[in-house]
Amino acid sequence: MRIALFPGSFDPFTNGHLDVVRRGTELFDHIIVAIGNNSSKTRYLPVEQMTSIIEEVFRDESRVSVQSYKGLTADFARETGARFLLRGLRNTTDFEYENTIAQANRHVNPQLETVFLITSPPLAAISSTIIREIHRFGGSVDDFVPFTMPPVISNQ
Repeated sequence: MRIALFPGSFDPFTNGHLDVVRRGTELFDHIIVAIGNNSSKTRYLPVEQMTSIIEEVFRDESRVSVQSYKGLTADFARETGARFLLRGLRNTTDFEYENTIAQANRHVNPQLETVFLITSPPLAAISSTIIREIHRFGGSVDDFVPFTMPPVISNQ
């Protein structure tokens, strides 16, 4: 069985992320959307909430599951039996960053192969950072995420 992890903070999960997962289901038997819990970052939406939201987005897709994890992605891949990491690339800057991570992951877990999908052009400008900023200041992000964002908690 070809299992792929699609790791990220997904804060929030965007239509670009959705596109990569849907296209990835054509390549893999199962995709685990793996929400990394980075203790050095303050999340906009709690991991538990994002997990529930993504599970709901894929409720009718049995080949996609959602899990959160702490620690190294390469170790989590080994724990879940995933031999592939699925990553989306929006631009050359993403490639430079992702290539370095792919090399490190391969060093930690030599059985792990990273597969890059180029983001579909209409979705390439979408980033979680921009979505958070628009949402934080009361703007509509409905065109950028596959769910209804919860109300703004604070305008800080």
